[in-house]
Amino acid sequence: MRGRFPFTIDAVCLLPDHIHCIWRLPDGDADYSVRWKEIKRLFSRSYIDQVNPGDLRNESRVSRGEAAIWQRRFWEHLIRDEEDYSRHLDYIHYNPVKHGLVQRVSAWPWSSFHRYVSMGYYEMGWGEAIKKEIHKMSCGE
Repeated sequence: MRGRFPFTIDAVCLLPDHIHCIWRLPDGDADYSVRWKEIKRLFSRSYIDQVNPGDLRNESRVSRGEAAIWQRRFWEHLIRDEEDYSRHLDYIHYNPVKHGLVQRVSAWPWSSFHRYVSMGYYEMGWGEAIKKEIHKMSCGE
């Protein structure tokens, strides 16, 4: 898929019911939609073939051959500067703690957090001191 629609993944956190990412697209290309559509399509096709489409599908999903996995929309945000980038990295990596899935950021394996630790961006114990700031971001304060 990235051969047809190139992008790099700067950060990612996969959770049981959603995913957060920071992508870099080629200069002059801002088409996030085509990439999400293709990711969802390829994953759903494989999921339906290997698992099954699920019982929670409405008429629209059945007629389109969609599994009841993805919401049809996504939220995008253009990173404005380094401070904004840093805030979003923190938010993404702290998300498993925010949702009560783990007590420490380092305990969640489905995240780019460990890559950022190895690059020296975060300490392994990062996250405890910023709980209040992350909560403010998620509440829109």
